[in-house]
Amino acid sequence: MLPLTYLDHAATTPLLPEVAQAMAAVHAEPLGNPTGSHPAGQRARRLLEEARDQVAAVVGGAPADVIFTSGGTESANLAVLGTMRAIVAATGARPVVAHSAVEHPAVLESCRAAGLENLAEVHVLGVDGAGVVDLAAFEEWLTATVPDGPLLVALMAANNETGVCQPVARAAELVHQHRPGALVFSDAVQAAPFIDLAPLAATVDLLSLSAHKVGGPVGTGVLVVRPPTTVAPLLHGGGQERERRSGTQDVAGAVGLATALGLAAAGRAAAVARVTGLRDRLADGLTSRIDGVHRTVPPGVATLPGHLHLCLEGIEREELLVVLGRDGVCASGGSSCASGALEPSHVLMAMGVPDELARGAVRFSLGAGTTEEEVARALVVVPEVVASLRRAV
Repeated sequence: MLPLTYLDHAATTPLLPEVAQAMAAVHAEPLGNPTGSHPAGQRARRLLEEARDQVAAVVGGAPADVIFTSGGTESANLAVLGTMRAIVAATGARPVVAHSAVEHPAVLESCRAAGLENLAEVHVLGVDGAGVVDLAAFEEWLTATVPDGPLLVALMAANNETGVCQPVARAAELVHQHRPGALVFSDAVQAAPFIDLAPLAATVDLLSLSAHKVGGPVGTGVLVVRPPTTVAPLLHGGGQERERRSGTQDVAGAVGLATALGLAAAGRAAAVARVTGLRDRLADGLTSRIDGVHRTVPPGVATLPGHLHLCLEGIEREELLVVLGRDGVCASGGSSCASGALEPSHVLMAMGVPDELARGAVRFSLGAGTTEEEVARALVVVPEVVASLRRAV
């Protein structure tokens, strides 16, 4: 059996052993419903609130700001649709929601749904050739074009496909300067393993996270809501999570998420340095060994340490990914939510990448667990596969 070279951490990260152990400990004793008054229920409530405290400490907020969800997608929906519904209910006004052209599909589709439901007027913020929002154009829009009234701006911390970091702090400063009372939401799902979340959370009103991007379990996420921001629930029922998200909480998932976030925060500096070095080694090796390779993000643009996005001339990405997978190398064509799609990604289209190059787009994403051996093997396998596919044309 071929060794597995896993370079798709941006899609999902392997569950950390420490997280698995923490979750197993939750189930080692009878676990009740957190609303129960008996000992098993009280234990569940204690574990849940301890996890909430730990998440709050990582993001620099209060425990009451933390809403546990089923993942990044639900968090994005709650951030966009929940705030829109709360604003409409409180004021009767139709808000404006603006999002960058390169947001994750969970944010894009939430904004689209807000428009279709007539909850909001939707505006798209353009990006430059690197995929970065044009702040000068954004400020002009804020001051001269956007209608008066409630406003929500959605700007991701870092792009899931290219790893490009957005100027969220400056954008939020402009929003709060020119439109007092307006809200800023940042999808920090992809950035969480590598950035200090507390400074980011301090600049925005809503922040979303997902456990399985930081070595935690699939199916658990967080939406951080800083007061006085309010969100209307999307799920109705027993009124859990301070009546913002009904449904019995996944206590083990919350513990796993909190554990993973804590480990990421504690090991961040070392991970950033090591993963950056491995990514650069992979980038230099592939660009020197393969002709017709284009790095999608120009030099000097801030990206996450683990992302390497390339466009290969004369290559069809789906064919490339299938053959790489057969040879034990796990990579992606871009967004894991668009896996299998043959059309160019919306991110590359917004950046102006030519279609003929976008067809050969491939994303290698490294994580804290990536090894030197995995990078070394990729540097052998990927050039061989590309050469074989080009010969077959």
